[in-house]
Amino acid sequence: MAAEPLSIGPLLGHLTHSASPFRISGEAGADGVLPPIDALRADLAAADFTVTRINEVLSPMAQRALEAENAIPAQRELAVSEHPSALLMRLLALGAALPADEVEEVLPTLTVAGALALGLLTPAGDPAGGALGRDADGRPRLVRAAIDLRPYEAEDDDGAILWWIASDLGETATGRALDGDHVLGIGGATSTLIALTPRSEVRSALDLGCGCGIQALHAARHARSVIATDISERALAFTAFNALLNRESLPDGCALELRQGSMLEPVAGERFDLVVSNPPFVITPRTPGGDTWTYRDGGRAGDALVADLIRDLPNHLEPGGIAAMLANWEITAGADWREHPSAWLDGSDVDAFVIQRDREDPASYAQTWLRDGGLTPRDDRWAAMMTAYLEDFASRDVEEVGFGYVILHRPTDTRPAVRLLDEVGTTGQGPLGPRLKGMLVNAVTLAGLNDDDLLASHLARADDVMERRHFVPGAEDPVMIDLVQGGAFGRTLPLTSEMAGVLGVLDGTHPLKPLVQAYAALSGEELEEVSERVLEQVRTLLHWGFLSFRAE
Repeated sequence: MAAEPLSIGPLLGHLTHSASPFRISGEAGADGVLPPIDALRADLAAADFTVTRINEVLSPMAQRALEAENAIPAQRELAVSEHPSALLMRLLALGAALPADEVEEVLPTLTVAGALALGLLTPAGDPAGGALGRDADGRPRLVRAAIDLRPYEAEDDDGAILWWIASDLGETATGRALDGDHVLGIGGATSTLIALTPRSEVRSALDLGCGCGIQALHAARHARSVIATDISERALAFTAFNALLNRESLPDGCALELRQGSMLEPVAGERFDLVVSNPPFVITPRTPGGDTWTYRDGGRAGDALVADLIRDLPNHLEPGGIAAMLANWEITAGADWREHPSAWLDGSDVDAFVIQRDREDPASYAQTWLRDGGLTPRDDRWAAMMTAYLEDFASRDVEEVGFGYVILHRPTDTRPAVRLLDEVGTTGQGPLGPRLKGMLVNAVTLAGLNDDDLLASHLARADDVMERRHFVPGAEDPVMIDLVQGGAFGRTLPLTSEMAGVLGVLDGTHPLKPLVQAYAALSGEELEEVSERVLEQVRTLLHWGFLSFRAE
């Protein structure tokens, strides 16, 4: 069964179908009455409905349980809290049916009537099955959320972000499987894409498959214009709603254009400085009558959707433009995991980083997405659907499915493309986007340098790099030296003694060559041998962002 029609006012219905940008702005009417979305914003702010406040109200146990879709501990703790944010969390995120007069107290500006008209709330029947559902004037005594609305916090170069993001209610709130046109909120994959996207001031950005619009909102803070596309009209309506609800933290006059359509069709012939996408890449067996979900299933066999997107995206990048996306790819039995991504990039002139973060066998992959669709081994359809997945993978000789990130960059000149395809299982602290951009700069620079050029370069170690030495008890010299990365991918790489000696003075002040010469003179080793070993490690450290180039 499809979700109920999304009712968030005639304005948003118009915006969803509009082919022209709208400006994220709004003011009180001539009578001083706030528009409904502005009234909602005022009430949420007055109630201090923020991530920080909710984390203070909920214990760590309740927070962990809620992340695991167990709402009972949170429900118990929120029910005894007197803070207005607790009531809003119960109402808008956990699906509780609450007395309308209590809700009126935390939504005094919007009012319950306004929230019902906006489509934020819906009447809830009498839980006892009696005739107490409405009062004498026909107003509902109990109300519940029609959509999910919860606080979101982040930080970027422009400062702290305090937003409220609307999406469809999840299984925790509804107690049933997700509908086919479900619009997701902010989950782990969403947060990953936000963190890995490079952020810099750009003219144009595209959020491909926008869902609730969170990527478009982040892009709007550093792009003059943003186009958000989705095949789902419901997703576009949520994006418009969230943009208007959070407009006060977005640049004045930011243009957000909404377009409905599949994949790149709505932007045919257009190019962008930034493209972000969490596409519907989940591999699903194409069985007659099988369930599909718009947010995850693009209707293609195997990894064909990702293949076409990676092949087509370069045509939509301006010179210097970057695309950041999540993806998965099939790994054929006996083949290297890079086989499919490499084939998709063949013939392209863009730089590409493909980082595999995880891999699953077909049974584990099938179980993940069957459970995501609300099926468990107790369901009658479990065996048939699991079999369909396994047979589908077997038909293409798939041994594993890889998950990861793809970063594409269109060069501004005609040099050969730079490619990095690697597997990394570790994660560092902080946003990955700036570090990925730095790694890309390093890779492009390195590609044009021979050994003499590199020795003449000024290099500096990253601020988050720490050296770790391992000693046998009582020994004067270490048996092993590691370099540990605090940010980026959080990698740990072994160092040679030569590299460790040079690294301590790599602050960008001097070129590499005299530092290598000084180490060779002090150690009594041959300069050529020292240079060879240091250069090999320097290239690796630049490759992973432990070092960066500095202007002379």
